[in-house]
Amino acid sequence: MKTRVISGLIMVPLLVLVYLGGYFILAACTMVAIMGVREFYCGFEAMGIKPWKTLGMISAVPLAVIGCLSPEGWDLIALWIMVFVMVSLLYMFKIQERNPEDSMATILGIIYVVFFAYHVYLVDHAMHILVWMIFITAFGTDIFAYFSGYFFGKHKMAPVLSPKKTIEGAVGGVAGSAICSLLFAVIFAPEMIIHCAILGILCSPVSMAGDLTASAFKRKMGIKDYGNLIPGHGGIMDRFDSVLFVAPVVYYYIHFVIQ
Repeated sequence: MKTRVISGLIMVPLLVLVYLGGYFILAACTMVAIMGVREFYCGFEAMGIKPWKTLGMISAVPLAVIGCLSPEGWDLIALWIMVFVMVSLLYMFKIQERNPEDSMATILGIIYVVFFAYHVYLVDHAMHILVWMIFITAFGTDIFAYFSGYFFGKHKMAPVLSPKKTIEGAVGGVAGSAICSLLFAVIFAPEMIIHCAILGILCSPVSMAGDLTASAFKRKMGIKDYGNLIPGHGGIMDRFDSVLFVAPVVYYYIHFVIQ
């Protein structure tokens, strides 16, 4: 636990970037995407699958350029998706060395890691104050679920995927996310209190789903962590797996409910 707490302090600079927003958030999203997709592909390599690492990492750069020119330019984003999916499929043309699953893993990394990470910047661009909700709900759920499970956990939630996770921990995670979201709204965004309360409850199970999805991948890949960049937390993907799921939910909630 001590290692996790100390390592968690390493994430404090992230709060500065969230506060600054704009291109600072875009730069952070791009770095997370590049490092995260590389870790994700390394996991596939442990299974004997060979995704195109270079393409996945490079794909974050033109998306960042789109973010500078037209953050919510969905025509450009659709073009970006089409180009990189198409090029990923061309990767298996060298059939003596590559298989269809190599291309599929490449595409998955680009969409799951790079594109999902970009949604943090989309939220910042659409409604800056709510970018905090991504991290409050994702990290709040993780922290409260950990301590709730540590002190009260008895019933396993997903024993095969993540043996340490409990139903009591999940309930504590949702409650903690909701409380933190409400406190944030009361102090910083009273006009958004209802929306923050809804997001606090809605995003918490989504955050856990993101964490369990990463666990499922790691189980099949035969690895414990995606990396060792952050002591006690693993790699970038181990720390931001829930953020990747929560960010799109917050963005589309803003798009379809608030705006």
